[in-house]
Amino acid sequence: MTSAPVQLERGDLQGGILDAYSPRGFPFGRILLFEVGPTVRDSEAGRAFLARLLPKVTAANPWAPPGAAPAPHQVRRPVVTLNIAFTFWGLLALDVPTRTLRSMPDPFIDGMAARAPVLGDDIGRNRMLPDPADGHEGWDPVWRVARDAPRRVHILVLLHAAAAADGGPHPDLGRLTDEVIALALATEGRVRLLEGHRGANPRWQDMAALSETAPDGTHRFVPTEHFGFRDGISNPVFEGQYDEATTRLRAEGQGAVDGQGRWRPLRTGEFILGWPDEGQEVATMGLPLDFSRNGTFFALRKLHQDIAAWDSWIAARAEELARLWSLPSPAIARETLMARMAGRWRDGIPLVHAPDWERWQEARRRMAQMQPEEQRRFLAVFTFAGDPDGRHCPVTAHIRRANTRDMLDPWFRSARPGARMGSVLNDRRRILRRGLPYGRRDDPAGEHGIVLLAYCADLFRQFEFVQQQWLNYGLDFDAGNDSCPIVGAHRKGDRFVVSAADRTNPPFLAGGLPQFVATRGGDYFFQPSMTALRMIADGMVDPT
Repeated sequence: MTSAPVQLERGDLQGGILDAYSPRGFPFGRILLFEVGPTVRDSEAGRAFLARLLPKVTAANPWAPPGAAPAPHQVRRPVVTLNIAFTFWGLLALDVPTRTLRSMPDPFIDGMAARAPVLGDDIGRNRMLPDPADGHEGWDPVWRVARDAPRRVHILVLLHAAAAADGGPHPDLGRLTDEVIALALATEGRVRLLEGHRGANPRWQDMAALSETAPDGTHRFVPTEHFGFRDGISNPVFEGQYDEATTRLRAEGQGAVDGQGRWRPLRTGEFILGWPDEGQEVATMGLPLDFSRNGTFFALRKLHQDIAAWDSWIAARAEELARLWSLPSPAIARETLMARMAGRWRDGIPLVHAPDWERWQEARRRMAQMQPEEQRRFLAVFTFAGDPDGRHCPVTAHIRRANTRDMLDPWFRSARPGARMGSVLNDRRRILRRGLPYGRRDDPAGEHGIVLLAYCADLFRQFEFVQQQWLNYGLDFDAGNDSCPIVGAHRKGDRFVVSAADRTNPPFLAGGLPQFVATRGGDYFFQPSMTALRMIADGMVDPT
């Protein structure tokens, strides 16, 4: 017997959760952070500010096709979207009752800065407060939390914009930014825009998908990040996210898999509160139930990418690898090394499908002949059952850490395939990855990286577990304390063991791993439903 399909209340969900904005034609983003003052009148002004923003908030309603009139179940497609989220202290500043807030999860109450030892943000160049010897290293001023000082970031306003004809953001991004700031200024300092973002404008954090310019002068946005890898592959798919047929199709490679290769979507409650999760429980955080239902949490992390350190280290280790494995050229060694670190080649083709250079070239030719849905399946649909020892894809590669698929199946190495359990231990650790790159690769100030928004229903069980146990430790992969070679917190002397795809070449110890990715700031946020937003704005959150 199959269960009835999940019908989400899309008009009650904020946008950006079910689908990332960027691949839907919104390659530009902007984050504005606000602080609400400590008095009763400040709280009233904060709720009034929120009430004036409510008509501008983008829900998850389906959009009409460009240029078409909306059908009864659709709304017009915007050119700029707006969404709102709060820190714990922001909810408190807006007078959400403590009887509601006391049932919020501990990581959300603590905030990201206090969780630094869990996340690896207290190690080396990740540390929250800058050491004078580090020069410009450390968190952006807007995110820093002084000891014994109140948290400043209360309200986050997130904008996404379509592109204009010249390849830049649509002019409405600037207009809406001005409107939001004007609403804050109208409170006469009771709601204050926080400054201190590193980058072109300290008043807000800009983001933008990376782009290419064609010979005819047109711009094309590409789903890649600053190290050159294709991004946004294999985000989780869950029940109710799309229509039933699309959900079933996209769950292949992106949902849960049993030990026999059958895929299904994950349970809705892993990502949205108020719905059953993989444990058959309904996660609710804070009474009344309408306050948490259809809301979610996300971890926002501004992650700086040290491109100079990456390029230098890759070039040096690639020369050594070329000599050890007798590869034809340093260029081939470079691509091979990066692929072994990521678990994918730069175009997204997984090593499970193409473990070496020659097979990658063949896979590229095959993929070029595929239709878009075939390409998606080729990049996403695979397991590690056929590669238990990491000959094809190293067991400590980034993709095997971030999404272990079936690798941690208790019966992974069983001689009885019928006993295998698939991804059951991984299914409760998935996160929805949203966000965009920031900065340019050629920026002389070195301000470039990714702003990551990791959505989940349980910050501790999902986001923090993956960050601490899988990305920053290697015990589950029989690798001791070795961290992820790309995004892990690296200590002096760390290295990456590069296994060969065949049994003729010895393992290569790529030593001296620098810190490629360092945290520039962030916090934990609650993104409420449209209903809860109105409750907060009206001061009508009643836990009784």
